[in-house]
Amino acid sequence: MSLIINKPWECPAQHWVEGKGGKLEIKAERRPASYEVFDARNNTKRTEVLDLVNTIRARVDAWREAGWPGATIVTRKLLEHWHDRDARQHPFYFCQLEAIETLIWWIEGAEAFKQGIAIPGDGGTWERLCNKMATGAGKTTVMAMIITWQVLNALTYPKRNKDFSRAVFIVAPGLTVKERLQVLLPSEGSYYDEFNLCPSEALRQKLNQAEVMIENWHTLMPLKEQERSVVKKGRESDEAFTRRVLGKLAAHKDIIVINDEAHHAYRKPPEVKISKKLAAEQGIDLDEATRWIEGLDRIHKTRRIQRSFDLSATPFAPTGKKSTDTALFDWIISDFGLNDAIEAGLVKTPRVVVRDDALPDARTLRSKLYHIYRDPSVSEDLNRAKAEPHEALPKLVQDAYTLLGADWRETQRQWRDAGHHSPPVMLTVCNRTETAARVEHYFNKGDSHWPELHAPTRTLRVDSKVLEKAEIGEAATSDKDYENRLKGIIEAADLPETRKQQLLGMKKEELLREIVDNVGKRGAAGQYLQNVISVAMLSEGWDAKNVTHIMGLRAFTSQLLCEQVVGRGLRRVSYDTDEKGLFLPEYVNVFGVPLSISETGEGGDPPPPPRPTTQIEVIPDRAHLEIKWPNVLRVETVVKPQLTMAWDKVPALVLDPASTPISAELAPALGGATDMGKVTAIDLERLPDGFRLQRLVFQAARKGFAEFRQSFSGTEEYLAAQLVRIVESFLNSKLLDIPSLFHSDPLRRRILIALNIDLVVQHVMRHVSEQNTERLTPVFDEENPIGATGQMRTWYTTKPCFPAIKSHISHLVGDSSWEGHAANVFQGRDDVVAYAKNDHLGFQIQYMWAGSRRRYIPDFLVRLSGGKMLALEIKGTDSPQNKAKRDALNEWVKAINSTGGFGQWAWDVAFKPSDVQDIITKRTNVAVAESVA
Repeated sequence: MSLIINKPWECPAQHWVEGKGGKLEIKAERRPASYEVFDARNNTKRTEVLDLVNTIRARVDAWREAGWPGATIVTRKLLEHWHDRDARQHPFYFCQLEAIETLIWWIEGAEAFKQGIAIPGDGGTWERLCNKMATGAGKTTVMAMIITWQVLNALTYPKRNKDFSRAVFIVAPGLTVKERLQVLLPSEGSYYDEFNLCPSEALRQKLNQAEVMIENWHTLMPLKEQERSVVKKGRESDEAFTRRVLGKLAAHKDIIVINDEAHHAYRKPPEVKISKKLAAEQGIDLDEATRWIEGLDRIHKTRRIQRSFDLSATPFAPTGKKSTDTALFDWIISDFGLNDAIEAGLVKTPRVVVRDDALPDARTLRSKLYHIYRDPSVSEDLNRAKAEPHEALPKLVQDAYTLLGADWRETQRQWRDAGHHSPPVMLTVCNRTETAARVEHYFNKGDSHWPELHAPTRTLRVDSKVLEKAEIGEAATSDKDYENRLKGIIEAADLPETRKQQLLGMKKEELLREIVDNVGKRGAAGQYLQNVISVAMLSEGWDAKNVTHIMGLRAFTSQLLCEQVVGRGLRRVSYDTDEKGLFLPEYVNVFGVPLSISETGEGGDPPPPPRPTTQIEVIPDRAHLEIKWPNVLRVETVVKPQLTMAWDKVPALVLDPASTPISAELAPALGGATDMGKVTAIDLERLPDGFRLQRLVFQAARKGFAEFRQSFSGTEEYLAAQLVRIVESFLNSKLLDIPSLFHSDPLRRRILIALNIDLVVQHVMRHVSEQNTERLTPVFDEENPIGATGQMRTWYTTKPCFPAIKSHISHLVGDSSWEGHAANVFQGRDDVVAYAKNDHLGFQIQYMWAGSRRRYIPDFLVRLSGGKMLALEIKGTDSPQNKAKRDALNEWVKAINSTGGFGQWAWDVAFKPSDVQDIITKRTNVAVAESVA
């Protein structure tokens, strides 16, 4: 039985509840926003309902149904575009749309939909709004949506500076997340383009005016005195602090802040009695939280923070009521938690132990493997300070590793047989550094039962202190033994020697980050790791998709803490759906983390191996097969005054050579007599440079320009260009008649024309008239006017592929059998020089449908033997929208061909497989006929 019961693109319609006998049952309504809190001492749990969020959900639903009253025109366009499932390859998840809609509702929505609702603050002077979104729910995309919405409105409505801002300060918890958030900069390769966030190219270009800065929270730390100056200058002023932190963003006021992983940023209530030690056990860094908020307060004093948008899967903080009590932020306005994500299939389904064949826990009657740390024999042993690495782990922990390791071995075998490039990963989360060292010793020294897990070069213990320094770009204290273990992992990896040497030359902090950030990634430092041991949680942003087994060796006092730990291993590998449109389940097996919702650990298949991926890349040796195209933002229909000439009604102009001398002979003369013995000649044929055809054309056009300039309604430049074209056509035509074989020589002909230029101009001008004509004009992308297959970035796919020979690209990805057939046709025909599947190339046609601008991506680009380029679409069925796409493609081809400079283009559509051969034959024959003509 799968726990996936909702489609990710639709509002959840049902959820699981605990029924009789502890079994899960489906309840036919959306899960109310809530969270669970464990009381470890009394063995109880309680559910805290988020009443405010549930009320807001109903208001936002009503506001959406009413057509978003109060929203600006720009916002309405964005919302319509984001809800359009055909505007991008994959529609947005419901949770993403609900998150951004809720923010917009609060800031723009009509007051009637917000009556009686007050969102609590955090005790500071600027507003905070929080979206609670589970790992894997797409928080980064929501950030891109926030920036798009804020910036485009700020530029359109500059007086609404209390609602919108184009200055965006994004604060991340460390370098790992900061680097991943670079996709939020409005440049090439950004999320704004990948997810087509702007409904028109004009708005996308406007978005480039955004001022976006991404920094670590560590930037908000005050400068140390010794870093400021040798001379004591006192505390850094708020203004100096702001200028240092914000850089170019300091020129703006009323900025917006986006706090990623915002559970790191909160105000510590004065009544909080929690110690740093207890806070650390709960995954809380009190210093970090305080510094993060204090830094933002200083910026607010000098530049005003309009508001902050907080995003986190686990936005909780100490309440101050009890030393171990935590609660969610009060300013949460939308919630899509882990349980919702599991039910929608956005993440892997965790499976926990429900029973084993040993004695259960006496208080809970659950398997001791469900929450291993609760067993006194485990907690007392693992909580000892200064325990040595060689000390044996508690028996229950060793038994757990033997069981979990057995399942891991089976998964490893399946993945190996499937040809996967990386092994499955077992992740252990420990309570303290001593425990992590003991677990590492257990595996590396061969104490574990399974020999496959005795692999020091595939086992990584994450030193928290080193990783913490790495996240802020500082150096940790020297530890040669640990550094050597990291280098051993690199030396044993099957990596290119140049890459290996580059990694070995790194400092240990950089090397650890490089390994941790790339677990399971092909060709990277962490590709071959199979065992990762960590203290507390690995840094946010760590999303190794090949984690299949998790061991929890620490206390868990809340469901949120469980989510934080398990969240590190919940990223899906693939996003395939079943016949009902539900995501196919993927699993992670969990020991020791007491999740409230999970599949039972009894029966069922082990976590399936990810399907092997194929690397799609440009082959440099095939540069001769590169295909280029103009990047056109849009095609405009321009009405211009056009000079026309009725060529069929123009009579021939006869230039009589007998009336035009082109040479003369001179002799000395005296008293009427000439000395014929001293004759000299002037022959224009000896001065060919003075009679170049281009010069004659421009000379004639200049004379015609003087005659037409007063009456022509267009620009002078456009008039001149047209006159040049007409004169050139006339001079090259048969309408210019020179009845002399002798004067048909090109040079003599040109001389004759030059000497009769006024006659030529008068003749042509008598038959020229002006009329308005429509012309298709392409508007090119100024930043990247020419696209090419050589610009494609390397990417990976799990779809079926086969090598492409006549292509600059290594493989063709088979989205359909028809496309595979088309590729076979291209490969086998001599009149096809090169082709490329238009996948990740960036070649797209803009078209209008239902009042909004869409993107159309033709299937293939083909270069034929005659030099003509063919844009080919493979289409099984037709529809009005497909016809609109073809019309746009037809306009694009006409505009490019009439503009010139990009070769000749053609387009076609194959409605059945046999059409492909016929289309290639037809287009090749046309190209040959045109070249002959």
